[in-house]
Amino acid sequence: MSLDSVFIVGIGGAGMSGLARLLHAQGLNVAGSDAKDSKRLAALRSEGIKVFVGHDASHLLDDSGRLEYQTIAASTAVPKSNPEIAEGLELGATVLSRAELLAKIIANHDVIAVAGTHGKTTTTSMLTVGLQAANLDPAFAIGSELNELGSNAHLGSGSFFVVEADESDGTFLELGAKFGIVTNLEADHLNYWETLEKLQAGFLKFALDISDRGGFVVVCGDDVGAKELAEIARAKSADVRTYGLSENVDYQIELLGITGIGYRYRIPKLDLEVQLQVPGEHNVLNSVAAILVASGIGANLHKVVEGIQSFTGTKRRFDFKGEVGGVRVFDDYAHHPTEIAATLKAARAVAGSGRVIAAFQAHHYYRTALFSKEFGEALALADAVVVLEVFAPGETFIPGASGETLAANVSLPKSQVIFQPSWSQVAEDLVNFAQPGDIVLTLGAGEIGLLTSDVLRLLLDKFPKA
Repeated sequence: MSLDSVFIVGIGGAGMSGLARLLHAQGLNVAGSDAKDSKRLAALRSEGIKVFVGHDASHLLDDSGRLEYQTIAASTAVPKSNPEIAEGLELGATVLSRAELLAKIIANHDVIAVAGTHGKTTTTSMLTVGLQAANLDPAFAIGSELNELGSNAHLGSGSFFVVEADESDGTFLELGAKFGIVTNLEADHLNYWETLEKLQAGFLKFALDISDRGGFVVVCGDDVGAKELAEIARAKSADVRTYGLSENVDYQIELLGITGIGYRYRIPKLDLEVQLQVPGEHNVLNSVAAILVASGIGANLHKVVEGIQSFTGTKRRFDFKGEVGGVRVFDDYAHHPTEIAATLKAARAVAGSGRVIAAFQAHHYYRTALFSKEFGEALALADAVVVLEVFAPGETFIPGASGETLAANVSLPKSQVIFQPSWSQVAEDLVNFAQPGDIVLTLGAGEIGLLTSDVLRLLLDKFPKA
């Protein structure tokens, strides 16, 4: 089925907005709707894409009252009862999932799929920036906007398509990837996969499918789950290339120290030295994965490294929001215990002698119930923590999966942990903790980052300029 006109339900989402851009760049008639207005909708409007706020069946019709869009796309989270989907089905439109639509968009490219439980967005972004610096002009679709480019998708002129491959609903198995990255493999999205074993089987299929297409997979050897995947895939004759700080990997990394906020490191086997502008050992690993893929497809590695060294991050990944009174404020998407631990360790290195003050809002009851203890252990890496109630719109509550229970699992002095069910009070709690030299960090997959503007405003009250 070819595409000529597409209506996207939920077009303001990180993934869907990128697909809208790609379709629009191909000259298709594209429009979409979202529940509320946003900066992403404003950006799409400025690019000439028709967007609607709210969902209504009339959005699908032209001036004559006939169906204008032959294809409707929506994420699996959008119910069939949505008025636009229901009307489209009634009028004979084809309804595609995000995965199905993405697969059609990328069909004529050599797809590089970046998969893993954590680190996908940053790794995809680093690889994209690196390949752009090497003049390969890849197409890309990323779950967040790159700081350098201000966009989450682009239809490049080159043969490669770099895509953040989402495992949450099995999307990464439908992309026809020729090359792949697995940053790590841990239990997550079990609302879809049901068990860790089924998730592991999905990642193994991802690796073996790429091998069957004649490609290779780059896998982090420092992660227990990913390392096990690599061993099983190799036993089945897949081309797997491992990397990490540990021994017994194909490409071992040598850390040389921190300059500014980012690590300087070497990859002896490639005779490369790299200086990052983003913090944390986890970003060292992310960048090496990108470099190894670039090496494997024959890109100019020195140009690739130049691009990666210029990379300053993506939105909601240790995203600097401002500084007042010597207090620096950051926002991060981290919503899994491993991600939180990595982000807080990076924040600790950046803070130096200052403290790390964190606010966290868990996302989904099932994840909170599964990892409540682990969330507490990870958050204890901060000096003070404010825990919000769980963000789980439309979900049925699971006993014990509350913000209050999670806060009780944070092994810091009671005076340094606050369970705060009131959204309007969180910024004040953070500012009460903060002193010059500290870092204030908001963490979570929901809209907690919106609080950073309130934090900065209240910091101005606490530390008025002379």
